[in-house]
Amino acid sequence: MSIDCSLVSRRTFIGGMTAGLAAWHVPGAFAEELTRTPKQTEGPFYPDKLPLDTDNDLLIINDTIDAAVGEVAYLSGRILDANGSPIRNAIVEIWQVDHHGAYLHSGSGNRDKRDAHFQGFGRFLTGRTGEYVFRTIKPVPYPGRTPHIHVAVKVPKQEKFTTQCYVKGHPGNAKDGVLRGIRDEKARESLMVDFAPLKESKIGELAAQFDIVLGFTPQDDAVKS
Repeated sequence: MSIDCSLVSRRTFIGGMTAGLAAWHVPGAFAEELTRTPKQTEGPFYPDKLPLDTDNDLLIINDTIDAAVGEVAYLSGRILDANGSPIRNAIVEIWQVDHHGAYLHSGSGNRDKRDAHFQGFGRFLTGRTGEYVFRTIKPVPYPGRTPHIHVAVKVPKQEKFTTQCYVKGHPGNAKDGVLRGIRDEKARESLMVDFAPLKESKIGELAAQFDIVLGFTPQDDAVKS
């Protein structure tokens, strides 16, 4: 499988954050039975034209100076199989609205207000630890939806997996039809992430962990760590 170099972050400090944010992972979590991450709709706003910059830093487009508006947040986690083993060579994609509630999509209702400095979409290729990390903004609500981030995982020889993660404790969660469509409480709770202050950050950055447990056990050693 050939890998486009654009899948790998050009910003080494973002790549370095993967190890630093690993402290957010709970030791021994896999001693218990894993809850498989529920699938969620891709929605109508997967970018209809991908940006030239598709790395894992959504706040800076190419090498411009101006950054996107919003609460800076690092979203990280691991891609795991049904047994809790990390999956490498998985392409993780995220997309979300900007601070104004606009998607990187021609059909977004308020596309005229879109933050031109927000990438809106990013990719990351997992290594042998199965970890990924993105620098983005804390998601905001838009008409009809509670704050969320769309996440897609592409694993060689497997069907694309798509879900969404949500802000834990947000009042809009109780009224969101897509989220409420998950009847199993434990599965629904697995999509909640806590955007907590990043320790020692001087600019109020946040960090959130979202592990994704896929419902299969890869047989190919090239997929499984």
